[in-house]
Amino acid sequence: MRLIVVDDDRLVVDSLKIILGAQPQIEVVGTGANGNDAVSLYAEHAPDIALLDIQMPGRDGLSAAREILERDPSARVVFLTTFSDDEYIVSALKLGARGYLIKTDVAAIPPALTQVMDGKRVLEGKAIEDVDFDGADAEAGATDREFEVAELIARGLDNKEIAATAYMGEGTVRNHISSILAKMGLRNRTQIAIAYLRG
Repeated sequence: MRLIVVDDDRLVVDSLKIILGAQPQIEVVGTGANGNDAVSLYAEHAPDIALLDIQMPGRDGLSAAREILERDPSARVVFLTTFSDDEYIVSALKLGARGYLIKTDVAAIPPALTQVMDGKRVLEGKAIEDVDFDGADAEAGATDREFEVAELIARGLDNKEIAATAYMGEGTVRNHISSILAKMGLRNRTQIAIAYLRG
């Protein structure tokens, strides 16, 4: 697979280029430092996957992804981030991005990219079932585990408490929250709680 890697941290770009380039199935065909670089590199190389930092000075990854996907709706855009921020994640998924990866978890990136090539979405390196992110009715797409997480949010539990109560990892809790937010077109966990309490 052919990749472009765009991040304003040169060390991240250089590290990823070395690590990903060492994989026999991966070729890094271009690197850049901001959203404008991402758009021009995508147009120049037509890569299989665009790996973009979500937050960059000047033009950010979300803005670049929006333009790339408007020009090529089949583009596979995957975001790199240093943290799990529900609102950024939902914005990214609604745009049509294929997911996001934590840039410090380098070992998870190559297998996650392989899953993206297979048509899956990835959150923090784990594949999630493909869902309709166009504000689908929650009843239609939400899983039992998502309803359970929503109920626990409505009871005021934080992610760590939800993980302990529902016997799942904190990363899984975050994935469920991201999925609920995306499916329901919500912005934060407070809105999840309100939506749940309204039934």
